[in-house]
Amino acid sequence: MTEFCWVAFTHDDSNDLRTRIDQHEQKYPAQTPSGLISRRTYEIDYLGERYAEGVDEKRVEDVRLVIYGELSRSGLAPSTAKLAAETGLDPTEVESALARLAANRDIVLRRGQIVMAHPFATIPLGFSVMGRKTLWWGGCAWDSFAIAHLVPDEPEVLVATQCPQCGTAHAWQVSREGPPAGSQVAHFLVPTKQIWEDVVHSCHNQRIFCDSGCVNEWLRSTGNESGYEMDLSTLWRLARGWYAGRLDRGYVRREPLLAAEYFASVGLRGPFWGL
Repeated sequence: MTEFCWVAFTHDDSNDLRTRIDQHEQKYPAQTPSGLISRRTYEIDYLGERYAEGVDEKRVEDVRLVIYGELSRSGLAPSTAKLAAETGLDPTEVESALARLAANRDIVLRRGQIVMAHPFATIPLGFSVMGRKTLWWGGCAWDSFAIAHLVPDEPEVLVATQCPQCGTAHAWQVSREGPPAGSQVAHFLVPTKQIWEDVVHSCHNQRIFCDSGCVNEWLRSTGNESGYEMDLSTLWRLARGWYAGRLDRGYVRREPLLAAEYFASVGLRGPFWGL
């Protein structure tokens, strides 16, 4: 899953914040707050920089490392209480750190909860990833294939999914040694530059199908336009090095130019990939 940020929200004052929230609600109605979500939670989820002002970067990184450490070990996101206990921050400071991480695209929040910290997810998005000790939700085809490359103690995982069109079950042993065998194809619906407009939707539509025939039937039945199709070997190469170092302190996400270079290095070129 892409992690670089093409556009970031910035906020100068409360009036500017109000305007940006209203604009976001109009553009992305599926993401607007319901009666169950407080306005403040919504602002933190989507416009987190406003609430992250003055947060010490080292403490933000401490929170990020606890999140990723817990997800890599257990597949579960740590609670606010656990984040506070392990970092020495109070709950309000943890909230601000989460807001900064969300604004930086390190995590994805919904209703104030962590739902994604790529390549890990805490909600079902079409993939399960089973290691020797841990069971994860895979955020997408890309992320599911990436976990074996990222988690030190899990050099091989079982990735399972269903074809979105016909429901056929598929599973692969994914390791660091080489691509898994299989004639299935991955189809990514949303171009990279648009992924963060609704990242959960984008991830949910990075899927694996039986073959090109199932992809085409799915596109016809859903009314979607074709995105990008690749074989499992290309998907494996894409996932192999994308998240390298993400569990370490000081990890820096790729800027667009470096991301484009990475895509080209694994054979992905063209407008869909920003090239």
